[in-house]
Amino acid sequence: MLIKNIRLVQPEGELADGTILIENGRIISASTEPIDDWSGECFDGGGSVALPGFIDIHIHGAAGADFMDDDSTAAGKVAAALPAEGTTSFLATTLTQSPERISSSIHYGRTYMKGSGEGAAEMLGFHLEGPFIHPDQAGAQPSAYICEPSMDQMYEWFGDTLADLKIITMAPEQDKNFKITHELNERGVIVSAGHTTADYKTLSEAQAAGLSHLTHYGNAMRGLHHREIGVVGAGMLNKELFCEIIADGIHLSPDMLKLVVQVIGPERLLLITDSMRAKGLPDGSYTLGDQKVTVSGNEAILADGTLAGSMLKMNEGLRQLKDIADITWTDAIALSSGNAARRLGVFDRKGSIERGKDADIVLVTEDFNVQYTFCRGKMSFAHDSTGRRKMNLDM
Repeated sequence: MLIKNIRLVQPEGELADGTILIENGRIISASTEPIDDWSGECFDGGGSVALPGFIDIHIHGAAGADFMDDDSTAAGKVAAALPAEGTTSFLATTLTQSPERISSSIHYGRTYMKGSGEGAAEMLGFHLEGPFIHPDQAGAQPSAYICEPSMDQMYEWFGDTLADLKIITMAPEQDKNFKITHELNERGVIVSAGHTTADYKTLSEAQAAGLSHLTHYGNAMRGLHHREIGVVGAGMLNKELFCEIIADGIHLSPDMLKLVVQVIGPERLLLITDSMRAKGLPDGSYTLGDQKVTVSGNEAILADGTLAGSMLKMNEGLRQLKDIADITWTDAIALSSGNAARRLGVFDRKGSIERGKDADIVLVTEDFNVQYTFCRGKMSFAHDSTGRRKMNLDM
């Protein structure tokens, strides 16, 4: 199938008219040269901008489902909803809960991974957020289930090879001599500091042992102070650290978003949603784990006022960053897919629109409104002419 009447992002960030040819779920070509003699199936992109499908590496749920639900259908429900915001790949993110409940979540997620096909976002593995965090920075993580880091426990959940575990969020100060950080890094797991009281010295020592990532930057971590720059300062100063950002204007203020884009730079930032089950649903009362969450507008809070995830959609985050920090199209690709694909070791098949890669493609307006989303070559979301949403369309 030839996707025509689209604009492709060029290396310097400019847009140029182009086409994308896909076959068997892969990109055959992406070119600014017209294909005049094509006689096969065509799809008109309506002048949209083509971006690689977004990759959300930190998401708990959407459309009424949560990956911690004791329900075999939860992962599929989330995966089916995500193309509406341009997301074509994700990591199922767990919550601090009992070992048995985390084990159940992993079991259901793996079952979905084995049986999932085209037409929905692809689950690339797991982001284990907790339970190895610090109780003083629990945030919306249920403190009753917080425990000491344990490789034995992780082996019990994921097996001897830690298969499918891609990222773990933990408090580095809870890891004695950073032995677990070192072992996880040696096994290819991204170790991320989050829900932590660590100071800059502790964070730097953990980084030397293999920590390379900061979870929902600025939230549930020691902030920046002129006598102790903390984890927030480490993210700005240490050039090897990658930082997740929730660009909803709530978790980070607009001024802070502008600051991190300017100081840290798009090459080390990864846009995430950290969204919970209420995303895409009306305001009201929902749950995160066993906790009641009140959703009003774009804000989700516990009874004590603690932020409990977000309502953010990936395309909306890019729009915010464009409005606030004036990111370029090249920046948008890095923030929403390229950096994540490289971090997860899947850049050979995702994160850019190039020959041989998965046909994960989102077509957007210049305001980042999603028009069409293709998941591995299959159209999984489209707006019709009235703006209503259509899901899982057949070509």
